[in-house]
Amino acid sequence: MTQIYNEGIEDRIGTFETRPRSHDDVRAWFGGVHPIVVVEADGQVVAFASTSAYRTRDCYAGIAEFSVYVSRAVRGQGAGRVAMDALIAAARQAGFWKLVSRIFVENTASRTLMARVGFREVGIYERHGKLDGVWRDAVIVERIIPENVR
Repeated sequence: MTQIYNEGIEDRIGTFETRPRSHDDVRAWFGGVHPIVVVEADGQVVAFASTSAYRTRDCYAGIAEFSVYVSRAVRGQGAGRVAMDALIAAARQAGFWKLVSRIFVENTASRTLMARVGFREVGIYERHGKLDGVWRDAVIVERIIPENVR
């Protein structure tokens, strides 16, 4: 997972992060109530999708932010779809009623994947953050998990 995430950082298409992560950094994501799933091929992790807290207020406890990353070697081969389908199922089982994220507007592969797994584009955060000194816009995506909306 660490290698895949660091590829995403290097590629500058999936995150505002710029500092490579260590195994300890990634290990710290585990152990909470937020699901993380991995996709393996031939015994190797080739993709993962993770959730994290959206906001600290109690009214948002059923909403999780998510990310999905796919190894460069297998991009475009369906691993991202497998990861997202598994993450949605895990979020449903964990009781979350909504998943949200932000995607760079030019990341058409990710935007296409999100549409295919039932996310809608809510809007665009303009000049959401700088990456390498350049302002980047981000598309806001969300998916309601209907079984958990009461």
